[in-house]
Amino acid sequence: MSYRTFWACVVVLCCLASAAGAAGIQLLNSDRALSGAIWYPCAGEPAHIALGNLDVGADFGLTGVKDCPITGAKLPLIVFSHGRGGWFGQHHDTAEALADAGFVVAAINHPGDSYGNSAQRDDLSVFASRPVDIVRLLDFVLHDWKDKAAVDPAKVGFFGFSKGGYTGLVLIGAPPDFARLAEFCQDKTGVCAELRSGVAAPHPPQDARIRAAVIVDPATGVLFTRDSLAVINIPLQYWRSERGGPGVGDGSGTARVAEILPGKPEFHAVPAGHFAFLAPCSPELAAAVPRICTDTPANFDRAAFHRDFNASVERFFREHLAPAP
Repeated sequence: MSYRTFWACVVVLCCLASAAGAAGIQLLNSDRALSGAIWYPCAGEPAHIALGNLDVGADFGLTGVKDCPITGAKLPLIVFSHGRGGWFGQHHDTAEALADAGFVVAAINHPGDSYGNSAQRDDLSVFASRPVDIVRLLDFVLHDWKDKAAVDPAKVGFFGFSKGGYTGLVLIGAPPDFARLAEFCQDKTGVCAELRSGVAAPHPPQDARIRAAVIVDPATGVLFTRDSLAVINIPLQYWRSERGGPGVGDGSGTARVAEILPGKPEFHAVPAGHFAFLAPCSPELAAAVPRICTDTPANFDRAAFHRDFNASVERFFREHLAPAP
């Protein structure tokens, strides 16, 4: 590393560090198509966040400084995409960690495929609407959000889990092959039935504004081939669960995607089940929603894992979204 490059890196790290301290949070609840939250760095003491009309029926322990003035300038932006039937806060600890480190994080509920609004979650249309949702979210943050001036539009990243992982692969350039999905379909309802009946395959959008992506245990990996993934040309961090679970089966599908991704993505295989990537659960939350809080194997320490997981995600985005020297 040259002397000039070294000091450029020091400046970048100092700028990001100066923005750290606590996660500010603004709830987005005035538009059903943009229901979610934006986390960002702020100088304040975090407290429990009441979700109001965004409540999901259980306390997931979101903390932050509500409506705190944003700290910093030219901040990197990370957009999140949740899993099938999930909600914008299911990775809140990762969002909070990124905001503490100087990133802006935006996440919304996918209309039709989220908690309390899941009428389309088993429809073919959701394979197109999910990427459209993220394009809409990016447009909002970069052009209409009241604090848009604090965001650097040239430093956009993506984080997606499960069906959100599919969403990310599409957005960064990989076209889904619905004919291939039809070949593997076994269900007699939902997407499989639509494909067999001749419903036209959707053509979801891509978004070149995304410069780096973290893809976590992506669902419906069968939609992608080596050729379709070959067009991906941005830095990629890829996580998969070795035990699998709902949405990813036994994990062989996510392993297959890992094997055919182009270039040299950063790979992580975790000896746990699919839901290990969701935020750690309090005892009260585990009693309320045991399905997403019960890990495989039973002795897997989700809280300890997330300390490493969040640090790895932050480090990846810091490396790839920092300004060029």
